[in-house]
Amino acid sequence: MSERPIALTEPPEGYREWLADLKSRIYAAQQRATLAVNGELLLLYWQIGCDILARQAEQGWGAKVIDRLSHDLRKAFPEIKGFSPRNLKYMRAFAQAWPDVEFVQEVLARLPWYHHLALLDKLEGSTERRWYAEQALAHNWSRNVLVMQIETGLLGRQGQAVTNFARALPPPQSDLALESLKDPYRLDFLGLGAEAMEREIESALVQHVTDFLIELGAGFAFVGRQVHLEVGGEDFYLDLLFYHLRLRCYVVIELKAGEFRPEHLGQLGFYLTAVDVQVKHDSDGPTIGLLLCKSKNKVVAEYALRDSARPLGIAEYQLTEALPEELKTSLPTIEQIERELEGGAS
Repeated sequence: MSERPIALTEPPEGYREWLADLKSRIYAAQQRATLAVNGELLLLYWQIGCDILARQAEQGWGAKVIDRLSHDLRKAFPEIKGFSPRNLKYMRAFAQAWPDVEFVQEVLARLPWYHHLALLDKLEGSTERRWYAEQALAHNWSRNVLVMQIETGLLGRQGQAVTNFARALPPPQSDLALESLKDPYRLDFLGLGAEAMEREIESALVQHVTDFLIELGAGFAFVGRQVHLEVGGEDFYLDLLFYHLRLRCYVVIELKAGEFRPEHLGQLGFYLTAVDVQVKHDSDGPTIGLLLCKSKNKVVAEYALRDSARPLGIAEYQLTEALPEELKTSLPTIEQIERELEGGAS
């Protein structure tokens, strides 16, 4: 028996706010339920892995016991996937990699299983695995983003830009600002050759702004490209303007296709002053500048920053040709990016 359609009338006062609150609570409950199920599954996998390790160590069981266990578990639980010999070996490796049950329950259980397979496959040391696991949780990375960050060596690049933040910003903000920059930046998703000019790189970055935001890191929001500012009746254009949600400040990024030169900082410092005067709100922090160049002499960069009062950073970028061959296979071709650029210019 079908239900009769309900004739909807104008809801009473306060109903819409109540409905929005209910939707929010239902969604939160769904999220908690999903996390709880995932946590139970991860803990079960860890316990199975621990059992396999203990019995193989104490009773000398060989590798074939995993095949037998897989067969028996799949026969007993045909509706449950995940008991293949390969997955059982991952459970053993998972337990071996993470002997601390509290860390498994409190941190690792919040990541999906396939994230853990990537951590086990791509990394050797527990310190690196722990760092990438915590970053994946903090920034809500998908498995594909996690793999990309591992393959491009994010840990080794994080906080490596040459900056003057320690002098130009107060301690809490300076630490976070430094952590937010890296060196080099991998712009492998652009598909451009090593000799690409500034405007080509800039256009391609805007075409692939989602990928660029992932490479920049959590907290960056795109404001605009070639942002116009008028100073003293003259026109000036910022290459790229972002806002950092955690730092609560604007970030100006200037691109230089060649080697870093000290005079580049004069132009960038001028742009920071203009943004501070014309764009930023009183509640925003000081605007930060990031100069992205093809190469730099670190000593020259440090000297150039030494007497600057503006918060500035200098980092290199790497395009496709600087990446290992195995990382190039999934990148867009030059023909594809040219078509995108031509479409954006029309």
